[in-house]
Amino acid sequence: MAKFSPLHDRILVRRVEEASTTRGGIIIPDSAKDKPQEGIVVSTGKGRTNDEGKTFPLAVHEDDRILFGKYSGTEIKIDGEDFIIMKEDEVLGILSGAANPAKKELAGAKR
Repeated sequence: MAKFSPLHDRILVRRVEEASTTRGGIIIPDSAKDKPQEGIVVSTGKGRTNDEGKTFPLAVHEDDRILFGKYSGTEIKIDGEDFIIMKEDEVLGILSGAANPAKKELAGAKR
């Protein structure tokens, strides 16, 4: 993947895909699914700068699992993969204790 570094108080987010079936086994078509409002922070900018030039670090960090608004950010493609770039202000909250699907995939690949 090409290296992408967001500027200032922006973050790069990879959406967490929702399950494509219900608990009862019914397959949900793509047309009926909403885009997930949950994602993993891939990279962050240096932080917000005030009028005096002092930089304040961001509250979100790489690998944080976050929730964001339905219309937050701008969708971009990097090396054919979809991402969202958004300002830290658009993040609604950080999920802690939630299973991280990316880490599960890596753990399974190491075996």
